[in-house]
Amino acid sequence: MKGFFITGTDTDAGKTYVSSLILKALRQERVDVVGYKPICCGGREDAYALQEASGGDAGGALDLYKVNPFWARTPAAPYVAAMFEKKDLEIAPLIQGAADLAAAHDAVLVEGVGGWMVPITKEYMIADLAKDIGLPVILVVGNRLGTLNHTLLTVQSMRSAGIEPVGMVVNNLVDELDTATVTNKSLVEDLTGVPVLADVIQGQEEIEAWPFLELLEQ
Repeated sequence: MKGFFITGTDTDAGKTYVSSLILKALRQERVDVVGYKPICCGGREDAYALQEASGGDAGGALDLYKVNPFWARTPAAPYVAAMFEKKDLEIAPLIQGAADLAAAHDAVLVEGVGGWMVPITKEYMIADLAKDIGLPVILVVGNRLGTLNHTLLTVQSMRSAGIEPVGMVVNNLVDELDTATVTNKSLVEDLTGVPVLADVIQGQEEIEAWPFLELLEQ
């Protein structure tokens, strides 16, 4: 299986936005890559965005259920949403969904839910899903005050689980940068040793494909 698992420093770090940019950039380089959002809680906008960035639903080749097999309307952690709506949230079909897409395409980009340690079940976290799917992990860093703490804790948790992130994408969440947001990019790289693959300004519509192409070729 080729591709990436995209996680974030927190909810609203910009995982879907960054994932869509990566998908579009790679597809412009003629890589047949598609997005996969195994779990959506609340609205389903993230799944629609990944479907669109993956080339849409032309010929039914990538219908919404393939992009997003589990959807709960409750805006909460998957464990809570599934309990609240009395839905069975089975792990095996989520992993199989990624494998099925990877078998049909050159690569698959899997987007997690919220942050790294969001519970899917009582004893199974997003971190466990990433490990079981087995793709290289990219961390989306939502650049704002508090980013250093969230990033260091997330990378520490990844490493304690035996996963070394292959890179970070810094996503600037505000127009007017202050001292913290200006210095965060260099500091997160320096403090973690994880390379920053891209620095995305608010509203950016394109991203360079080459860092992600190089990772796919490794």
